[in-house]
Amino acid sequence: MNNFQNKKSSKPAGTGFARRTYTRKKICRFCADESLKIDYKDSRLMRNFVSERGKIMPRRITGNCAYHQRRVSKAIKMSRTVSIMPYTSVNI
Repeated sequence: MNNFQNKKSSKPAGTGFARRTYTRKKICRFCADESLKIDYKDSRLMRNFVSERGKIMPRRITGNCAYHQRRVSKAIKMSRTVSIMPYTSVNI
């Protein structure tokens, strides 16, 4: 019998209990607060959507809707082009 075929678990069935993890659904902060505007010149706001390494964070992490995530990523790319935000982290 091959290791990849019909490998049975070493634990007997019914031991332990299933843990339920509850994660609150993330809401888009731009949809919730209409006064927030996405602006490439606002580096403090854009910094919340960039990791410490300089990568743009995905929707599942930030909680943005698809429309606002596209606008945020465009604004981050534009602020990088104008040298308001760095492309990568400064630490080596």
